[in-house]
Amino acid sequence: MSSESSQKAWELENAVKLVDPHRDALYGYDVDEQKAISNDHPWKTDPHHFKNVRISAVALLKMVMHARSGGSLEIMGLMQGKIAGDTFVVTDAFRLPVEGTETRVNASAEADEYMTQYLQSCRDSGRMENAVGWYHSHPGYGCWLSGIDVSTQMLQQQFQDPFIAVVIDPDRTISAGKVEIGAFRTFPSDYKPPDSGTGEEYQTIPLNKIEDFGAHASQYYSLEVSHFKSSLDSYLLEMLWNKYWVSTLSQSPLFTNRDYSSKQMLDLSQKIKNAEESLRAQARGGPRGNAKDSQLDKIVKDSNKIAGEEVTGLLAGDVKAKLFNGVGTRAAKASGR
Repeated sequence: MSSESSQKAWELENAVKLVDPHRDALYGYDVDEQKAISNDHPWKTDPHHFKNVRISAVALLKMVMHARSGGSLEIMGLMQGKIAGDTFVVTDAFRLPVEGTETRVNASAEADEYMTQYLQSCRDSGRMENAVGWYHSHPGYGCWLSGIDVSTQMLQQQFQDPFIAVVIDPDRTISAGKVEIGAFRTFPSDYKPPDSGTGEEYQTIPLNKIEDFGAHASQYYSLEVSHFKSSLDSYLLEMLWNKYWVSTLSQSPLFTNRDYSSKQMLDLSQKIKNAEESLRAQARGGPRGNAKDSQLDKIVKDSNKIAGEEVTGLLAGDVKAKLFNGVGTRAAKASGR
C-alpha cells in the first residue's frame, strides 16, 4: 500500500469530507462577524447551544501525532478556528510546552507565555483565528472529562468562551485504526441537565477510572465531531501524512500497544471477577434485578472490542510481512540476473 492510498484510506475511515475546493469557505475568517457573534453570545442563555465540531484534517493529524508522541503521558495543546452558528470550526492546532503525567497535564506560566506569543505571531502574519479550544490526551482510557478536566473547562468557559475541550486516546487510535476523539462542553455550575435516560454512547472505561468518570459525567455533554479538508490543506496534509505514514508503517499495533493491551486484559479479568462475585451473592439470596445483566453485557462488549483490536493487529502484521519480508533478498536476486 502506497503513502497516497493509505492516506485516502485514513481519510475514509475518519470520514474526512472535502469542502468547496474553489472557495475554501471554512477557512474564511471575518473579524467583524466573529466579534458580533461574541457580543451576542447565545451560548450564555442556552447551555446546549453548541452541537457540532468540524476539525480540519491537518489539525486532526497534528493532534494525533502530538498525542502519540506523549506515549503513556498526557499531552496538551490549543486549537484555532472560528464559530459558525452552533458549530466550532477548528482550522489548526499547536502543542503547548506542559508537564504531563499518566493522569493529568499541568499548564505552567511558561505555557501561558508561549500561547500568547504564538497567537500574536499568527496575527502578525495575517492569521486572525482565535483560540477556540484546548485538546489533551487520555492514553488508553477513552475520551471523556475527568474532574480536573471539568474544572479546567469550566474556567475556560467562564473567561474565554466560546471554548471547547477535545480529548484524544492515542492507544485506542492505534488499536482501532480510526482516531478515537471526543469533544465536550461543560454546563454552568447552577444548571441541572435534564435526564434523557439514554446516556452517552457506550465506551470501555478502566475500573480505576470508573468512579472519576461517573462522578462528573452529568457536568458536561458531548458534541458531534466531523472532519474536513480543502485545497488549502493538500500540501501540508501530504507532508504531515508522509511522516505519520512512515512511523505507522514501521510499527506493529501489537508491539506498540502491548502495554495497553495487557492493561485492557487485566482490567477485563477484574471486571469478570467482580461480576462473578456479584452473581454468587445474588445466588445466596441477594437483591435481584437487571443490573447484573447490564454488567455482563458490558463485559461482553469489552471482550469483543479487545478481540477485534488484536485480530486487526495480527492482520496488519501479516500484510506487512507479505509485502516487505524478503524485499532486500528479492532485489539482490533481481540485480544478479
